Amino acid sequence: MFADLSLKCRKSRKIRDFFELSLDAKRFHLQSPDMAINVTPENFQAEVIDSEVPVLVDFWAEWCGPCKMIGPVLDQVSTDVGSEAKVVKINVDTAGDLAVKYNVRSIPLLLFFKNGEVKDQIVGANVTKDQLKAKLLSLA
Repeated sequence: MFADLSLKCRKSRKIRDFFELSLDAKRFHLQSPDMAINVTPENFQAEVIDSEVPVLVDFWAEWCGPCKMIGPVLDQVSTDVGSEAKVVKINVDTAGDLAVKYNVRSIPLLLFFKNGEVKDQIVGANVTKDQLKAKLLSLA
């Protein structure tokens, strides 16, 4: 009986340790260079408005299912376009002022910027990687 309890405690510690490591990775925003860039209100001007290349901005939230579905697609688009364009993500829960400024009513909201101005938008996750890539590169 005590052996079973001891084994259960060891397993639950391993599970807890795994989740703590996962939370640490999220807390430190570990990301590959080919992934979409996480943008905050502090660096929005430099990363989006002042960008010399077209920018695809994804307004998203951690609790949004469709946002999580489209995330890997955006990372692939970011890899595919290389230095010709930029893909960034803005969490509406932490950047509420930007969400208000750009009239975000539904997420995911994808805004296409060129020369600091919104040129096009897509609402929702019903879009393919090729469609996103073509729309973004057409602004280059």
